[in-house]
Amino acid sequence: MEIIHVSAECYPVAKAGGLGDVVGALPKYQTDAGHVSKVVMPMYRTKFLLNNDWDVVHKGYTNLGAYWFPYTIIKERTNKLGFDLYLVDIYGLLDRERIYGYDDDSQRFTAFQIAVVDWISSWKHHPDILHVHDYHAGLIPFMVKYCYRYQHLQNIPTVLTIHNAQYQGWMGWDKSTFIPAWDPWKRGMLDWKEAINPLASGVKCAWIVTTVSNSYLDELRQSANGLEALFQFEKGKCYGILNGIDALVWDPASDKYIDNHYSVKNFREGKKRNKKILCETFDLDESKPLIVFIGRLVGEKGADILAAAIGDSYFYIGRLMNFLVLGSGFPEIESELESLKTLSQGDYNFYSGYNESLSHLMYAGADFILMPSRVEPCGLNQMYAMRYGTVPMVRNTGGLRDTVIDFGDERGYGIRFNHAIIGDVTQAVWRAVDLFGNELKLESIRSQIMQLDFSWESSVKQYLDLYKTLT
Repeated sequence: MEIIHVSAECYPVAKAGGLGDVVGALPKYQTDAGHVSKVVMPMYRTKFLLNNDWDVVHKGYTNLGAYWFPYTIIKERTNKLGFDLYLVDIYGLLDRERIYGYDDDSQRFTAFQIAVVDWISSWKHHPDILHVHDYHAGLIPFMVKYCYRYQHLQNIPTVLTIHNAQYQGWMGWDKSTFIPAWDPWKRGMLDWKEAINPLASGVKCAWIVTTVSNSYLDELRQSANGLEALFQFEKGKCYGILNGIDALVWDPASDKYIDNHYSVKNFREGKKRNKKILCETFDLDESKPLIVFIGRLVGEKGADILAAAIGDSYFYIGRLMNFLVLGSGFPEIESELESLKTLSQGDYNFYSGYNESLSHLMYAGADFILMPSRVEPCGLNQMYAMRYGTVPMVRNTGGLRDTVIDFGDERGYGIRFNHAIIGDVTQAVWRAVDLFGNELKLESIRSQIMQLDFSWESSVKQYLDLYKTLT
């Protein structure tokens, strides 16, 4: 099959979260399985763009309402990611450093989608599958079905994967002219609560909808930022497929970001050496358990309770543990975490921003990773952590529920708690400190989690089986 993935992110080209990791891995494993898998994304001005060689494969001219624009499609020359990578350049809209956060994001991503469909419509053949990701590509299933100029593409099966339904790309109806001329009788396929909702449109128009874990699919019928009824109505075409991780990138035995490699056979010494480096770098006590948080500092990730939970842990449990936080997000959360540094007694530190190399070292050197997420469609951090023998402390939601079994249960190996509240997090910290004191139990859990299989092979097979039902 020829599979076209359309996404706003793809690691290592441009990444803001789990979407980038998935789109950077899934096509590679589909290619390894014998299919032709391609990725199309915007041409942001990133280091990856500047440091690699490209060929121009297409130039086109189309419109965003009354605004006509040229666009260019370039292809990475060496296939270095393991699949064909195409970038879409639109002067004035996509030629920026950041992925998101601009006032004209609606125009940017709508123009991107139009350019992609316009390019595919010029092909002499049709791909077997159009696989679109999140709201940034959510209008494509509508366009190939109901935009007059693209209706010759309407028989191409479309698959929408929802990585995070909190973000839906809402637009006012005044922007309906952005979309190439479409059948006005199909207004309802764009509309949700008197606005154009690209994610809702994708759910309505795609042949199949997938989410990134089974539990998240169940949760969307109860809590989907206003789309609950839609997911209930469309449940017959919705499937949950748990994400995998790239076992070649995330491997403590060969990780290019860490110097002290180890495997399940020698993890005790390997983790000890990496922890020593972390503790020396961030002025922490390596004799205490090291609990880390890695991620965006937003309410969705439970980061707004992080500072208070750390403070309460010290107050109620004592200064028996280290905390190290890596992330960026809301300024007020960053400020709270920064202010804690003045109270540290060699047991707390905070790194503001994102650092890929440091994150790998933290997975390798930490004893526990804390994920108090309010919403976690799949979660990859807990899978990365377990690959490195770091015990997950997670809220019982979404993909965290699907991948972590509490160590109090038979064959369990992690710490789960039910609510994203300070008390539950503090209780989880107490359990982590207690587990750290039981060396034999902790080492048994580390050995177990390092051997769990979260690779892409199983997930890829499920995607391919779904594609086959459409083709």
